[in-house]
Amino acid sequence: MATMVLSGADLVRKRGLRQMRMVALSLLVLAAIIYIFTLHHDGGWGYVNSAAEAAMVGALADWFAVTALFRHPLGLPIPHTAIVPTRKDSLAESLEQFVTENFLSEEVVAEKMRTAEVGRRVGEWLAAGNHAERIVEEGARTIGAALPKLGDDDVTAFVQGSLLPRFAEEPLSPIAGHFLKSVVDDGAHHALFDLLMVEAYDWLSENRELLTEVVGPRAPRWSPRWVDSIVIDRIHREALTWLAGVRDDQHHPARKAVDRLLDQLADDLQHDPEMMDRFEAFKRRMLTHPDMGTSLTAVWDAVRTALIDAIADPAGPLRTRGTQFIKDLGTRLQTDDTLRARVDTRASEAVTYVIRTYGPEIVSVISDTIERWDGREAADRIELHVGRDLQFIRINGTVVGALVGLLIHTLAQLL
Repeated sequence: MATMVLSGADLVRKRGLRQMRMVALSLLVLAAIIYIFTLHHDGGWGYVNSAAEAAMVGALADWFAVTALFRHPLGLPIPHTAIVPTRKDSLAESLEQFVTENFLSEEVVAEKMRTAEVGRRVGEWLAAGNHAERIVEEGARTIGAALPKLGDDDVTAFVQGSLLPRFAEEPLSPIAGHFLKSVVDDGAHHALFDLLMVEAYDWLSENRELLTEVVGPRAPRWSPRWVDSIVIDRIHREALTWLAGVRDDQHHPARKAVDRLLDQLADDLQHDPEMMDRFEAFKRRMLTHPDMGTSLTAVWDAVRTALIDAIADPAGPLRTRGTQFIKDLGTRLQTDDTLRARVDTRASEAVTYVIRTYGPEIVSVISDTIERWDGREAADRIELHVGRDLQFIRINGTVVGALVGLLIHTLAQLL
């Protein structure tokens, strides 16, 4: 059997256990000496003799009780002794059940989490010292090591094997309609529309000849060319005037018409079966295109390269902003009661979920570990941790036995 390896703390416990054993044994020896020297003496010595006799009985009885927990007293195989070595597995199961019911119950853990003020403590830690810098540094090191190992083949396999088929089957029309509705209601599309009008005006003003190529062939054959030129110039000027009006007037009827068009499209994407089917067909056609997976992989490769370069620079904007964000979050967790309460609630829910789902597996480490121990090793380990306190039972047994013996002898004399 392998010798039990003792840590520094175990060595301290072992010295304390040895000292308390010596104290308890010394009291027993002292009681025996007093008993021998006061034997067959009358008067006051009779009281002392009775107290010493009872003290020896109490000391021996409690020595037997304490020793029987961990080994056979005097090596004798007395029934119901060496309880820990012989019943360690059942004791481990009982301990596991006790811990599960009294320490890892959802109610106990939830109550502890409510009083732990997790949000405030996390906020103080994040805002103090260089903890934010350390988090960003470790995160950058981890991400920087992981990104290069994620090859293009892996990304392509994931995109083509899982991502695109999932999006192809998932109905996205209601989501797109809801998003478009939000954009229109917030007016977020106005900036894009302004840009389109500016570019359309600039393009048309620089490409009059293209208008001639489009309109000229449609003019009547009998129409003189100089008349066609005048007409095309007029169309060009009117188109530019109209585009300039739309560009500069935020309340132009054309803008209102575009808003109504987009609003109707958003509604149709959510409720019109024909429009929804057309959108889904277009989506599937786009996602199943042979070049889609390659294109997304190329986009990912560009993003990955940019990320690697950004996180590699300790003084770069990405890591600087990340550090400042974490510090600001730590400050908010200390000052924002709503955010702190939300964090505390989520932390409590997460811990209780872990306890509810994996609690039995967590505490099973108790029985699994003890079951792997040899019986003798289990007894030695447990005695090392609680044996010093158990020696007080022997000491108390000696003292209480002496007092009880003195009381009995006194009552006998009075009677």
